[in-house]
Amino acid sequence: MAKLVNTPQVKLGLVGVSRDCFPIELTRRRTSALAAAMKKAGLRGAHTCSVIIESEAGALAALDELAERGCNAAVIYLGNFGPEGPTAMFAQRFAGPVMVCAAAEENKAVLASERGDALCGMLNCSYSLGLRNVPAYIPQMPVGLPDELAAQIAGFEAIARVVIGVQNLKILSFGPRPQDFLACNAPIQPLADLGVEVMENSELDLYQLYQKAGQHKQRIARVAGDMKKELGSGCAYPDLLPKMAQLEVALLDFMEANLGASRFAVFADKCWPAFESAFGFVPCYVNSRLAGRGIPVACEVDLYGALSEYMAQLATLLPATLLDINNSVPADVLPKRADLKGAAAADLFMGFHCGNTCSECMKTCELKYQLIMNRLMEDGREADITRGTLEGQLRPGPMTLFRLQSTADCWLRSYVAEGEMLDIDPCSFGGIGIIAVPHFARFYRHVLIGQRFPHHAAVGFARAGRVLFEAVRLLGVTDVAAPLPAGTLYEGENPFEA
Repeated sequence: MAKLVNTPQVKLGLVGVSRDCFPIELTRRRTSALAAAMKKAGLRGAHTCSVIIESEAGALAALDELAERGCNAAVIYLGNFGPEGPTAMFAQRFAGPVMVCAAAEENKAVLASERGDALCGMLNCSYSLGLRNVPAYIPQMPVGLPDELAAQIAGFEAIARVVIGVQNLKILSFGPRPQDFLACNAPIQPLADLGVEVMENSELDLYQLYQKAGQHKQRIARVAGDMKKELGSGCAYPDLLPKMAQLEVALLDFMEANLGASRFAVFADKCWPAFESAFGFVPCYVNSRLAGRGIPVACEVDLYGALSEYMAQLATLLPATLLDINNSVPADVLPKRADLKGAAAADLFMGFHCGNTCSECMKTCELKYQLIMNRLMEDGREADITRGTLEGQLRPGPMTLFRLQSTADCWLRSYVAEGEMLDIDPCSFGGIGIIAVPHFARFYRHVLIGQRFPHHAAVGFARAGRVLFEAVRLLGVTDVAAPLPAGTLYEGENPFEA
């Protein structure tokens, strides 16, 4: 597996809180027990704050300590009832995502005099956070024993990674969002609201960068050699590799030079129709290689597609891809008694794109040409400028479908769905796979169509629905859809058809 660059490292800080009418030692002892459980759960890099917050001064001291230790995510632990104001103040001023949880009573022996009453404290803490309009992650079961909470905190680490990545991201785009894909023309104001920077550039800028990169002959040769090694017997066009390597060098150099105040970056590039005539190839394989390193490149200048793909990557810690929710699956494609992983035949669809999925996420792959573009640009003759796609069957296994999108009136909405990439030959071209999502048919009609989502969906190659749902909510997005089972109606769904 390739090492993912461009990915935040989460440094957790654990801070206990104690109301002054409760013994501080109760929180101190329980916080130590939770820290030990976190270590046992694999969270070895977490820092346990030496300060137990009882007052505003304690909140400020805890903030200073966690900042000095480089903590970028915090877990607030109510070892007892906890002080509402100082706890909320800490959460409000902490520069990163925050989780809140609380201690369950261990046994009947503590009930006589050392009862913590944290179940009650969580209610008041939530109210106080609301007064300050502070977003915080509160798990499904926020009150528990150390081992139970450690498992919840491990889940929060992934949620925090997504949030930190988004809030420190820059989207680098090349070319105008294309007329033939109006769905990619979404307002960018909500991106700024999320903390995402956008740097838009022209296709001519990219061409000049490409020409300038041509001077790095040795680097280009090394990258071309790496491409040849990666493709192996699937390297149908060895003459094309130096050109594609030159584009990879140009994009990586541009990213490094233009991160600015951001820490991470993704691309959203216009990849046709002018690109092929100017550069002499399609950029898909280069895009696939960057995605494999943790730098997604969205097709057709899809800014929200690039963001969604990056979020899927952060949630799974695996390369992700961007696919069209593309076509239905004919009955004769499916083997008899095929395992549809809990989905009905009507819930199947093919996820497709020209060839932007990295080789690690494909069952089979080889360098090919884009058939549709070949018909458009080369009249179906022997391919030349339309070469450069990475095509084959997508890797079977669990997957997550995800999109975060702005509406025309700048309202952010999202969807998350889990399913399976089936190990069935799609019998078609491009980077393509058959996807089974239980209850997808109604979801497609009433969420994807009904709420006007575009055709592009980010695909993560693992189940990450819980993480993405919570991360999106922590970012302030309240409209998050998921597939509903039979008998549960979507808003506006006709009950006489359901």
